[in-house]
Amino acid sequence: MGFAAIRAVAGYLPPQIERNDMTDRAAQALGIEERHVASSGQAASDLAVLAAENLFHKYPQAREGIDFVLLCTQQPDYPLPSTSCVVVERLGLPKSAGALDYSLGCSGYVYGLALAKGLVEAGLSRRLLLLTSSLYSRSISSEDKATAPVFGDGASATLIESVDVEKPLLDAFVFGTDGKGAKSIIQEAGGSRLPIGSTPLERIEDDHGSHTKADIFMDGQEVMLFTLREVPLMVEEILKKAGLSREELSYAVFHQPNRFMLDYVQRKCKLQDVPFFNDVRKTGNTVSASIPLGLESIIGKNEKTLSRVLLAGFGVGLSWAGCLADLSRMLPTDR
Repeated sequence: MGFAAIRAVAGYLPPQIERNDMTDRAAQALGIEERHVASSGQAASDLAVLAAENLFHKYPQAREGIDFVLLCTQQPDYPLPSTSCVVVERLGLPKSAGALDYSLGCSGYVYGLALAKGLVEAGLSRRLLLLTSSLYSRSISSEDKATAPVFGDGASATLIESVDVEKPLLDAFVFGTDGKGAKSIIQEAGGSRLPIGSTPLERIEDDHGSHTKADIFMDGQEVMLFTLREVPLMVEEILKKAGLSREELSYAVFHQPNRFMLDYVQRKCKLQDVPFFNDVRKTGNTVSASIPLGLESIIGKNEKTLSRVLLAGFGVGLSWAGCLADLSRMLPTDR
């Protein structure tokens, strides 16, 4: 039977770098030394296309036969058309390919895997390209000293394909939503609720520094409390659905908010004895791109068979999603 499998993963980070002041104690706790920032001329489709081209360079056989593109972004090129339509044309994919944008942040990659699984296992797609593209730096005030040092820009490309195996390779999905916490991470102006130009954008002064409603605002303490409350419960549910113990996990790759939060989450989830990806030093929080960038890193460096990888995303929404991924069906790389 055909089940959806992750066959290839690659990322893209813009070359422009902003460095944090590592003499600052708060910056040291975050563990973020530097962040990649998109240039003024780059848009979501640019980053997504570059990630896809990196994937095709690394896995040349991945380019052929793609019949669907899913794109996760909260900074689309335009309000309309969908950025995925632009990407399909720029990658030279056939007009018969489907294209769909969806707007999610830190949980977006796992949601994308679920959407891809549904399309592939329903027979609606045979070979699907899942893209993420995040440009949060474009919407963060440089005077917001609590938020600006956290977020970096980046994109990812993942090839999902139907393979003939006896059991699912993407499984034990768990989702959650708490809209009461929507304002914990929010960009208030720019949508239909508060269009740009509908009201003066006065500067807001608080403990974070200075920002306007057109900037992304994050209440770090509320996000931390939410994460410690919901993520351990999600992990327990994933393990229960999969019928696995922690000792049977090959790896855990979580969304990468910052080192301090991940240290706490790892302990709270009782994953100290599981290989656990925690490396934001050179990227910062790349939102929906953080999990696939982590996957690319462990696939390239880890010699174990990654047959039971726990994935977990959590953040803006408030939203969370996790699953178990078998990465044993990866294509061979060309380098």
